[in-house]
Amino acid sequence: MPLVDRRNTLEHTDGVSKDKLCLIIVWSLSALVATLAFIAWGNDLSWQFGHLNTYLFFPLLGLLAFSVMWSHYVAGTLRELMDVDQTRLTNYYRYTGYAVLTLICLHPGLLIYQLFRDGAGLPPLSYERYVAPGLGWITLLGTASLLIFLAFEFRRIYAKHSWWHFVPEAGDFAMLAIFYHGLRLGSQLRHAGWFVTVWWFYGITLTVIIARSYAKKYANKKARR
Repeated sequence: MPLVDRRNTLEHTDGVSKDKLCLIIVWSLSALVATLAFIAWGNDLSWQFGHLNTYLFFPLLGLLAFSVMWSHYVAGTLRELMDVDQTRLTNYYRYTGYAVLTLICLHPGLLIYQLFRDGAGLPPLSYERYVAPGLGWITLLGTASLLIFLAFEFRRIYAKHSWWHFVPEAGDFAMLAIFYHGLRLGSQLRHAGWFVTVWWFYGITLTVIIARSYAKKYANKKARR
């Protein structure tokens, strides 16, 4: 085999191997963080599901949603560092994205429904009656973040507009808001335990990833001047 053809074959093989490795890592990471969220939720209930109700179930959906969205940020950074074409993760983002969209809608949706059934009315008053005094505004962080995440679903229509970049940027801050939202309101995070450490790890790495992306955007913008 000619040297050039052999080199091309090796590069092609290495590229496929690298793509597959990236896919294995990101899928495994999402599965891992989802499992950790489920374990933390189960531990909080002492694995007693006999009296499971909406109030006990809906927190799991929030933990899963944030955990998988965090893995999206890590996946994007990993793909970039491994120099993998973004199209290789299309299915990963599509399927996990559908899961996240379902979770972020059901998480507050189930709570709103149950509070209304129990006579607490509708948000924001029902939220204030559900959480401890002084924490009502933190529930609104979740509502604002949800609206931002839902707005991102219109990217197929508006992504080419000059103002669209504000939506994903708002999504970055919404992720940080959800981190704080969970830290203050999540029963799994109000008690000392291993998942508190995991949650802080999510928050710190998320902040680093977001800061890195903005630093890179600033450097690219400065280089074009």
